[in-house]
Formats: sequence, C-alpha cells, structure tokens
Amino acid sequence: METVLRSAKGTVIIGPERPTVLIGERINPTGRKRLAAALKSNDLSLVRKEAIAQVRAGADVLDINVGVKGIDEVDLLSGAVRLVMEKVDVPLAIDTADVHALARALEVYRDLAPQGKPLVNSVNGEEKRLAEVLPLVKEHGAAVIGLCMGDEGVPSTVEKRVKIARKIVEQAEALDIPPTDVVIDCLAMAVAADQMAGRVTLETIHRVQEELGVNMTLGTSNASFGLPERQTIDQAFLAMAIQAGVNCPIVDVAKVRAAVLATDLLLGRDDYAERYIQAYRERARDR
Repeated sequence: METVLRSAKGTVIIGPERPTVLIGERINPTGRKRLAAALKSNDLSLVRKEAIAQVRAGADVLDINVGVKGIDEVDLLSGAVRLVMEKVDVPLAIDTADVHALARALEVYRDLAPQGKPLVNSVNGEEKRLAEVLPLVKEHGAAVIGLCMGDEGVPSTVEKRVKIARKIVEQAEALDIPPTDVVIDCLAMAVAADQMAGRVTLETIHRVQEELGVNMTLGTSNASFGLPERQTIDQAFLAMAIQAGVNCPIVDVAKVRAAVLATDLLLGRDDYAERYIQAYRERARDR
C-alpha cells in the first residue's frame, strides 16, 4: 500500500515499511499573525522563505494553505503554489476548503508538472464535500487526505471515526480512486480538553491501519494545544502515532525531524542507522 506523490522532478513514496515522510506545516496562517498579514497584503515573500527553509530542514512534502478572511483565495492559492513550485522541488499538499481555489491550484500544478501528482488536503465524510472534492482528485490524478469527521464534526469514539474513514475510501473507489491514493487523518484533539483524546486518536489509527491498510497523516501538534512545553508533548505523541501507523505526519519539520529519525531507527526503518547518523553530522556541521 504505497502512495506516490510527484513534483516536476522528484518522487516521494509513502508506505508502511518506508521511512516516515514529513509534510511541512508552516505555510499556514492559522495562529501566525505575521504570515496572515502578509497574505492579506498579497505578499508571498514569507511563503517563499518558509518553503525554502522547510525543505532545507528536511521536509519531503509542503502543505500550502493561504486561508485568510478577506482575500481572493482562488488567485492567492494558485500564486502561492506557482511560487513554491518554482523555488523548491518537492510535491505539494494543496490545503483549502474552497473548491474553486482547489481547482485552480490543481491546474497550476499540472501546468508546471505535467506528470506530477499533488496531495489534496482535504476531504471529509460530508456528502457535499465528497461530491465536490473527489471528482477533482480523480480529474487531476491527485491523492487526497480524508479527515475522520462528518456532518456532526469530529466523533468522540473510535468506531465512528473508523466508519467515516471507510466511507471516504469506499466513495473514492467508486470514482476509481484507489485506496493507495487516499491518506486518512484520524484527527488529533486537545488533551487539555479531554484527557482521553490522545488515546482515542491512537486507537483509531491502529484500527484504520488494521482494517483498511491505507497510509495515514496527522497534525500531531493539535494534541498539545493549551498546555505548557508543547514540544515535549508533540514529540512523544508523534512517536506513538508513527508506531500506531501514521507514516506522513504534518509537522514543523525543523522541530521534530530528529525525533522522527530516531523513531524510524527504533522501528527498524533505517538500515545501519544511516539516515540518523547523516542527519546528526549535518546538524553538527551547522552548529
């Protein structure tokens, strides 16, 4: 069960026996006032800077989100996708709730990388969203993230989240989108609000991996929201999520890559510790 993503020149393969693929999260204005202000002014200089910095830090894929109130997201997202594709050569995850912005961004991606294959972020279990997004995924030969949430929001139980994941996979298959092109996000919720939230997410990941076998992503930093020393929680939760079945998390790569490499090493996904040692040498050289 391997998900293949492609940029103009590079290929990234996500698979359960492969090293963890890191999706860089920092091109997203949520909680980032400076980036949000720049985007409102049609200024993409921070987008360019973040793209270059994340790839240098080890990002395999970049998530692109420009969702700020009061902007023309159709034009701004397509412009951001074009700029990032011209500056770095990694596949992109196109992250938007605006189906028109998604369609335009996918067209730009195809123009710049005719044989490319982006990741769409995202679809969920809502019938309307499935009907809007999945045909675009099929038309452009993309892969898609499926969120374990539906018309009533994020379910609090493992069973309901697994049911939504299965629904997304089945509806994708009905459009001839194979399970290899569906990446499920079991959704991390704040443990400060619900002490069982982390456990529910981990159990859902395990069940989805066991029953559906698809590749999985996760925004692990959501779990630590509202708590001190969030990085400690994030790294612990990320290691647990990877062991449970997540193989392409959406993360701040510079902060977590060392911990992810150590997790892969301990799970037997790094022959002779080559990747871990190489990354250590690079960090030592840059000090």
